Amino acid sequence: MALNVLKGANLLLMFLLELCVLGSAIAWGFSLDVPVIVRVPVAVGAVAVFVAVWAIFGAAHDARIPVRGWRRAVLEIGWFGAAGVLLGFAWRPIAGLVLFLLWLGNAGLRLLWGQVYAAGTEAP
Repeated sequence: MALNVLKGANLLLMFLLELCVLGSAIAWGFSLDVPVIVRVPVAVGAVAVFVAVWAIFGAAHDARIPVRGWRRAVLEIGWFGAAGVLLGFAWRPIAGLVLFLLWLGNAGLRLLWGQVYAAGTEAP
């Protein structure tokens, strides 16, 4: 039972990390040294790009072009890595590194506990 709680907490962490990606895009957009009239659309646009990529390729149940296996790993590395870079630019580099390392630990546990979808399998 305790392992089920940990597995559930790991999936919750994945969701929270996904929200942090969107927050990183917003923070980066608003941290630019340009007038507010430019920062707002840049922040919204950055979030829109992240949302579109995740909706098309990464959403567990509703992805238009779901990717599995090594393609999923490349998607997540790029998605969370880009967010880490944006957070590093917006705030501190260590914050971006912490975001990426949290994702890396989460991904490792998802692999260990079978919480990722292999090529050719359905999402639960």
